[in-house]
Amino acid sequence: MADEHYPAELRYHREHDWVRVEGEEAVFGITWFAQDALGEVVFFEPPAVGAQLSADTTYGELESVKAVSDIYAPADGEVMAINDDVVASPELVNADPYGAGWLVRVRLTNPAGVDDLMDQTAYTAYLAGLDQA
Repeated sequence: MADEHYPAELRYHREHDWVRVEGEEAVFGITWFAQDALGEVVFFEPPAVGAQLSADTTYGELESVKAVSDIYAPADGEVMAINDDVVASPELVNADPYGAGWLVRVRLTNPAGVDDLMDQTAYTAYLAGLDQA
């Protein structure tokens, strides 16, 4: 399992999803916190290529030995690709949540919406608040 970290170049959603903007496209995945809470991921149910995702709505599921969890879109976009490696080997989400464990690549339909997400500092403060609750 990967060590706990939250890369500075990503933006974070309150449901523990991240987005990495790459020009007009973006990559989505789940955070270290989310994969740690899930435990060993054993199944990824992705959306279809071409699906339209809306920020704050679910677009797939991750199943672990402990639970099934919805995955939330951190931004609006059209699915351009799914990570077939994660479909075949879902444990990649645990091993490398920000690298090989990415989930989908999208064409952003509202790039400015990413600005509403938390940066690394805000997300780690958010996590600290969860620990206190």
